[in-house]
Amino acid sequence: MATWIGLDIGGTTVKAGRVNEAGVIVARGEEAAPDELGALTSVCGSLIESVWANDVEGVGIGCRGIIDVDAVQVIVSPGRLRCLDGYRLSELAPAGVRVAADNDARAAAAGEMVWGAARGKRHAIMLTLGTGMGGAIVADGKMIRGSAWAAGHLGHLNVDPNGPMCVCGARGCIETYVSARAIESEAWAAVHRGTDTLLNTRGTDCATVFACAAEGDKCAAGIVSGMITRLGGFIGGLIFAFDPEIVILGGSVSLAGDALFGPLQRDVDARIGPFFRRSVEIARPGVGDPTGIIGAAALVRLQ
Repeated sequence: MATWIGLDIGGTTVKAGRVNEAGVIVARGEEAAPDELGALTSVCGSLIESVWANDVEGVGIGCRGIIDVDAVQVIVSPGRLRCLDGYRLSELAPAGVRVAADNDARAAAAGEMVWGAARGKRHAIMLTLGTGMGGAIVADGKMIRGSAWAAGHLGHLNVDPNGPMCVCGARGCIETYVSARAIESEAWAAVHRGTDTLLNTRGTDCATVFACAAEGDKCAAGIVSGMITRLGGFIGGLIFAFDPEIVILGGSVSLAGDALFGPLQRDVDARIGPFFRRSVEIARPGVGDPTGIIGAAALVRLQ
């Protein structure tokens, strides 16, 4: 049975695993991510070696930032991974081994195409809602990567030119309204203003906001409802632009489960129904792997 190595290079940890044909991780390893190039590449190489086996057919690498897929090279990577700018990720694998690389959101979409909710679909959108928003677009069965490999950064589509400052330097990007960081910022502001809410004693992390909303807390419910309305409007616009068969929503925010997906599906249906005369499923990821290993392995599996 063939296997593939998936390597996920994150801002805090590096994870590697060997994935079999069923999309199951059969060996894995994880180390802290150094912020110096030599130390980081050494950790990556050691992790790949630790999960290696004779049946490995290739190495897939997921990494934050903009990745030149043809050259298997980092163009730019944010934050602590800035040391990888210009680095050829293919050098991390043993000589002669097939290597593929892409950013972490497109790696997640690749995993869904091979083993998850987008399997058998030719048109799909993937959104990853965590501290920010990542994205990937599949059209006619192929990942859209753009003229300079930057396509799919959907979190930076502008919804309010005078809105909050975004990490990208612009104002009013959608991720400043619907990400975990946005939810937590709104919750913190409510607590800071002295609002009567369970959040005062429970905390203001994203999961707590959803939990308090489910318990009937008006402040938390207002935050959740507002977020879902904004996200529904955004997804509705994407559906009009790309006409996908499915929209897959992953990342830490998606762990809210039915409290998110139920009302979000209804919101999107109401927006697109009069024109499309059909529903587009807003789905949970079919690949239950928060590590990014399976998605990275799928990149080389798709080659």
